Amino acid sequence: MATVTYDKASRIYPGTERPAVDALDLEIADGEFLVLVGPSGCGKSTSLRMLAGLEDVNSGRILIGDRDVTDVQPKDRDIAMVFQNYALYPHMSVADNMGFALKIAGTPKADIRKRVEEAAKILDLTEYLDRKPKALSGGQRQRVAMGRAIVRQPQVFLMDEPLSNLDAKLRVQTRTQIASLQRRLGVTTVYVTHDQTEALTMGDRIAVLKDGVLQQVGTPRDMYDTPANVFVAGFIGSPAMNIGSFQVSEGAAQLGQTRIPLERDVIAAIKPEDKGHITMGFRPESLDVVTQANEGAIPIRVVLVEELGSDAFVYGELANAGAAAKEIHSGAGDAQIIVRVDPRQVPMKGDTIWVAIRPGERHVFSSASGARINV
Repeated sequence: MATVTYDKASRIYPGTERPAVDALDLEIADGEFLVLVGPSGCGKSTSLRMLAGLEDVNSGRILIGDRDVTDVQPKDRDIAMVFQNYALYPHMSVADNMGFALKIAGTPKADIRKRVEEAAKILDLTEYLDRKPKALSGGQRQRVAMGRAIVRQPQVFLMDEPLSNLDAKLRVQTRTQIASLQRRLGVTTVYVTHDQTEALTMGDRIAVLKDGVLQQVGTPRDMYDTPANVFVAGFIGSPAMNIGSFQVSEGAAQLGQTRIPLERDVIAAIKPEDKGHITMGFRPESLDVVTQANEGAIPIRVVLVEELGSDAFVYGELANAGAAAKEIHSGAGDAQIIVRVDPRQVPMKGDTIWVAIRPGERHVFSSASGARINV
């Protein structure tokens, strides 16, 4: 087992000026499950491929343990990679696929068989060892790819969106298996995904990337409770956070006809470049349905209700707000607010409901920089 360190590691592809990965500084502890997450093109797969040795590092360095592997060949880095497309040999049996890297390395046949059988037992693949990949389901093929990595007993597992080709139900089942397997084996793991739900449910820590730049790294709870900036706030959480830019006057943010008092430290943190505005976010589950008389009540005109059995979500717009209604957006789009409501007391389309943000559950950011300004 080993730690992994990105020390200001950058990757600039030929013919481009902007780095695909820009001075990435990240330390991954021994035995940790770290998830790299972000939208398409953010640099997460490039970061993983730099660690694997499949991409050059143009500046900075990468260490596995105390060993600088920046210029070391992939085969000599003691890592094992699991790909999105399984990358299995179709003419080989499951057992031969799992043991192929050991065979190439000259490992004795008895040792190969022993390690393959141990990995197959862990992954519930024992009865499939003599089958070819075409006779397996998608989930079973992915477990074979996992097994091929496990038998090598590497210092670091690298996983590049390994669940993307699975259907929704199997994806949930397999991510649980991968997370529990990693904790059982205790191998340092770097896992890449664009799915923030996967990141929240699997990782010990999450690193969020945007345009090649690390935005925030922390536990899933850190990301959810205290996002470092507007991008992380809008990316982490499902449904996405409601976020809007609002004018500040007389110590309060103006949401249409509603005034929401702000703490003194928030007022003090507003800078001239913010031009008297703040960006405020509040999650759908941070809103309580209240009466119109409630202080700070926000009127929402219901556009759509999404009933999920155990939950219900109201999609609406800020009522009686004029142009200010267009300043707020959510996962549903611009000028939309999402509210989680009691599934047994669901409003009708066209109704107006009043909601209030729970104390301590609003997130305030600089309107100029997007950085968080409340603790």
